Amino acid sequence: MTEKTREYNKGLRFLANTLSVLLHPVFMPLMSCLLLYYALPQSFVGIKPKVLTGWLGMMLINTIMFPIILMLLLKGLGFIKSIYLRDVKERVIPLIGTMVFYFWPYLVAKNVAAPEAARILLLGNFWGIVVVFVCTIFFKISLHSAGIGSLLGFVGILMIMSKSILLYPLIVALIMTGLILWARSSTGAHSNKELVLGLAVGFAAQWAAYLYL
Repeated sequence: MTEKTREYNKGLRFLANTLSVLLHPVFMPLMSCLLLYYALPQSFVGIKPKVLTGWLGMMLINTIMFPIILMLLLKGLGFIKSIYLRDVKERVIPLIGTMVFYFWPYLVAKNVAAPEAARILLLGNFWGIVVVFVCTIFFKISLHSAGIGSLLGFVGILMIMSKSILLYPLIVALIMTGLILWARSSTGAHSNKELVLGLAVGFAAQWAAYLYL
């Protein structure tokens, strides 16, 4: 292998790792919330800005801050070797914690009669992480592809609920899906089977929540 080839491979690996961070599953629920506001602004008519800000803050705390803090605590206490959770067994505790963090926003949204699309999103996120947890007991599954699968599924649901073709969000979601599948495959983090399974779980969880509610 020539020096030029090594540099090229190093550059691709850096790009793949960067995409894995930028498109990390902890960011998917918040991205979906912003997409919801873009696609169905009429759902939030009559809701005070202060309340919307509170909901957004709750999403930031429960779906991003708490999972990250939990990971850092587990790493600091020695329960996990790496925040990348390459060992399937190390994913158990973080996933249990994430289930709790994801259930709380749905419970709040249900009790305050939040817009239907918001309840679908939050329930789909919760169900998705539950299925991922169950799968993890038996075999490895891609959390990244489950996260992006959830976003992609929610785009389809919003297209039905808004009765419009959300072309730009759909294109962006498809590009993001392709990028994260490439990134996780090229770094050797997951096999194609694990990636496809994760994608299917995230996608199906959102549609299951839509049909349920």
